[in-house]
Amino acid sequence: MTLPEGNHTPDELKWFRNLFDTYYDSIRNFAYFKVGDPDIADDVVQEAFIKVWNMRDEIRSETVKALLYKIAGNLALNQLKHRKVVLNFENNYQHDTYGEQADSQIISEEFNTYLQSVIASMPENSREVFLMNRMEGLTYEEIADRLDLSVKAIEKRMSEALKIVRSKISYKV
Repeated sequence: MTLPEGNHTPDELKWFRNLFDTYYDSIRNFAYFKVGDPDIADDVVQEAFIKVWNMRDEIRSETVKALLYKIAGNLALNQLKHRKVVLNFENNYQHDTYGEQADSQIISEEFNTYLQSVIASMPENSREVFLMNRMEGLTYEEIADRLDLSVKAIEKRMSEALKIVRSKISYKV
C-alpha cells in the first residue's frame, strides 16, 4: 500500500507500517466475511487504512484496532448497500426466472449483514476470539498463543460468542 504524497515523519511511517503489518490480515478477513468478494474486501481494507492514516493525528494508539474494525465494517456495509441497489436495479430489467436467484442473494446478504451486527455487538474479547477462529481459521491454541492466554480462556470466550450468535440468530429466524 502506497501512502499519499506529503510530509511524513519517519515515526509516522514506522507507526503506519507496524499498524498495517499487525492488522492487515485480520481486517482483510473481516471485510471479506462481510462482503463475500475478495476484490471488494481489498478495496474496503485499503480505504480503511487510508482513513486511519488521514486521522493519525487524532487517534490514540489504544483505540486504533477498534477504529479500524469500525471503519472497515462501515465501508463494507456501504458496499453491501450499493450492491443491493445495483441488484434491485438489475432485477427490474431482467426476466422473472432470475428473480428467485437475486432474491436469494439479497436474503443471504441481509442475513450476513445481520450476522455482522450480531458479531459487532459482542463484547470485544469474545468478538476477537470469534473472528480469529471463524474468519482467520486459527485454532484455539494459535489464538491462545497470539493473545497470550490459556486455551481454556479462549474456549470460554468462544463459548460466550457462540451463545450470543445462537440466541440472536434463532430469534431472527
